[in-house]
Amino acid sequence: MNVNLGVPYEAIVEKAIEKGYAGNQTEVIRQALLIYERMLEEEEVKLVNKGAELEMQDIRENKVKTKSLESIKRKYKL
Repeated sequence: MNVNLGVPYEAIVEKAIEKGYAGNQTEVIRQALLIYERMLEEEEVKLVNKGAELEMQDIRENKVKTKSLESIKRKYKL
C-alpha cells in the first residue's frame, strides 16, 4: 500500500522517528492506527454507558414500565 500523507503529516511521521518512537514510517502509521482504533473503541464504550445511564434514569423516574425477574420467569415457566 502506498500512502501520500502530505507535508504536514509527513513532518509528524519524521518527528516520531527522530524522537525514537518508531524505527520507520510503517511503524509510525501502525502505531497511529492502533491508537485510533483504541480511541474509537473507547468512544463506543462511552456511548453505550451514556445510553444505559439514560435508560436507568428513565426507569428511576418511572418513565418506563419494568417487570420483575420473577414475573418474567413465571410467564415463560422458567
